[in-house]
Amino acid sequence: MPNTPDTTTIYYLEMLAPQALLPKEPPEGFDVSRVDPPSPPLNRWFYEAVGKDWGWTDRLVWSDDDWSRYVLRPALQTWVGKHRGETAGYFELECQPGNNVELIYFGLLPGFTDRGLGGPFLTAAVERAWQIPEVKRVWVHTCTHDHPAALSNYQRRGFKMYKKEIDQ
Repeated sequence: MPNTPDTTTIYYLEMLAPQALLPKEPPEGFDVSRVDPPSPPLNRWFYEAVGKDWGWTDRLVWSDDDWSRYVLRPALQTWVGKHRGETAGYFELECQPGNNVELIYFGLLPGFTDRGLGGPFLTAAVERAWQIPEVKRVWVHTCTHDHPAALSNYQRRGFKMYKKEIDQ
């Protein structure tokens, strides 16, 4: 069934071993660092700034308390990517039962997309996920409303699709 304006295809992908990662080398001046201590206002800002072009709306109604409860959990890590000193994007990793880590949010800010940073940034995200002790699986989901290169980027980094849903 092809996508129409009223349908969304959701792709679920996973990686079952760190050796499955097909890394892409970062460009000169690319760096990733963990946000420590966690900052609910920063996560909110990234969610809004990165997500505005891709229809991320679920959390726009969250209160400051909602953001604090979400971000300040020990299971969540937030990472920021910079290119030549400029903030380029972020990702969130969530530790889940069964030694799973979900790449909850991943994205580049407007102005940093389509510049060859997606592959290296995703490589960094997956490397950080596999550095969490006892991880057995890293997974992510994307959909037809995300950046047009999102699905192929995940697959080029070694993620394998395990489920596909069409949501109406």
